[in-house]
Formats: sequence, structure tokens, C-alpha cells
Amino acid sequence: MIISASRRTDIPAYYSEWLMHRIRSGYCEIVNPFNPNQISRLSLKPADVDVIVFWTRNAAPMLPHLTELDEMGYRYYFLYTLIDYPECFEPRSGPLEKRLGVFKTLAGRIGPARVVWRYDPLILSNITPTDYHIRTFSEMARSLQGHTQRCILSLLDLYAKTKRRMRAVWSQGVKMLEPSRTEIAELMAALCGTAANNAMECFTCAEAQDFSSSGAPSGKCIDNELIEQLFALKVTARKDPHQRKACCCVISRDIGAYDTCPAGCIYCYATADHDRASRHCREHNPLSTSL
Repeated sequence: MIISASRRTDIPAYYSEWLMHRIRSGYCEIVNPFNPNQISRLSLKPADVDVIVFWTRNAAPMLPHLTELDEMGYRYYFLYTLIDYPECFEPRSGPLEKRLGVFKTLAGRIGPARVVWRYDPLILSNITPTDYHIRTFSEMARSLQGHTQRCILSLLDLYAKTKRRMRAVWSQGVKMLEPSRTEIAELMAALCGTAANNAMECFTCAEAQDFSSSGAPSGKCIDNELIEQLFALKVTARKDPHQRKACCCVISRDIGAYDTCPAGCIYCYATADHDRASRHCREHNPLSTSL
């Protein structure tokens, strides 16, 4: 069984203490996000967990716990979102240099192959046009050379909840751009070329358009092939039927909860109400059996 921790919230950044309590207890409970009366119990014992896949923007709170995870025999890797956006898109990200430093510290601790850089989502707007991404991606890729081996690229998906929040920045004069498929492919090719020059390979995440000719074939964030490379472990190759059609990830169990991440990123698909998410985080009990 593969544990996803988590598509629904940033567990390493905000709930690492809760996770470690559940790891030590050997189980957690998962509340069905579509039916709160449906609660399932999931074993977190090392014998029952093949791999933990961490999704995060800030691994710093998780770093003190890695030795304990290693000693208990857990296998894990990180999907690490790192992108440099204006504050109107990411109000609480903090200085880029600090975030790059944490990424590098993690890579130095567990190895660059186990820290996958997510440059996601790619927002094309009048304040973050193509040239913006080419420049900032290049600067970040140079800084991360030797600290990661692969990068996942993904374009912004404008879900209904995302559109509602984006209206706040549109009112400030921010406008979304609508580049052609050719222009997007050219941008992907530029980013992939930069990545290759810094010893990284690129993949796309849940994109309907095929960018293989640009250097970024469709990838899997929860990736059975990567797991086999990292840990010499065979896991399911079956696509997760609960993810989007274009998503290639294999089956996993997600232990997170929606509306619990207080980061406030305006494009987030996992948060419907940022005030509610912040309140949930403040009121969270790290000793609870479920998030």
C-alpha cells in the first residue's frame, strides 16, 4: 500500500506532529471528504506500508522526524513544490532563498533522487508571462542542480473555486493569458532544456496535451517505476481511478483532509475557503486519530 501524505493538505509543513503520533500508534482514520459520516481505519504499520509519498511546500517541520522514520523502516520520497510567484498568488510562501535552503537540506539528508521538484502550477498572466517563467525557472534550476534529478511541470487548472478566488487578483489588474498550444509547447521546451542543462529530467502532471516533443512526457507523481528505482520494490502499476482522467498516478491511499492548509495560495484546488482552512489548522488536535 502506498500512502499519499497528501494531495489534500501539506502534512509535512503543518501536521508533522500529528503524522508521527499516528505512525507510532500504527494507524490513522480517514474521513471520507464527500461523506463525513464514513470513517475508515488505515494501518500505518511498516509491514503494511510500501512507501509514503509526501507532498509539501515546506519540509522543515518534518526534518527532525526523518531519523525516526528511517529507524522504523519506512520508505518515502518527497514531491516538493517550489515556485517563485508574486505575493498576490502566494501570500505566505516566504523568501525564496529560505525555501531553496530547506529543499537542499532535505536533499542532502535523503538524497536528490528522493526529492522531486514540482514547478506547479504554471500560471501564465500579465505579471507572470512566458519570460517570467523562463527566467525564474532558470535561476531556481541552477540553484537546485545536484539536489534533485527530476522536475514535474503542470499548467494551472481553473476549477470553479479557483476562479472565484482569482477574481480578487483580477480586480487588481492581473489578467490571465491564453497562449496557443504552440506557445505553451515552446515554453515547455525552454524549461525542459534548462532542466537538462542542470542534470534534471522533466515530466508533466495530468496534462491532456502531449509535451513529449518538448522534452516532458506524461509523468506520475505517485510513480511505481520511480519507487522500483529508489527502493527495488514492486508496487501496483494500476492507474488510480479516483484521480483525473489525464493523471497517470498509481493507486494510493490519501490520509489528508481538504480545507486544512493555511498557506493561502490563491490557485489551490484543495481549499475552498482559506479562512476555514486556517481555523481548522489552529484548532487541530495533533493527538486526534484523523486529520
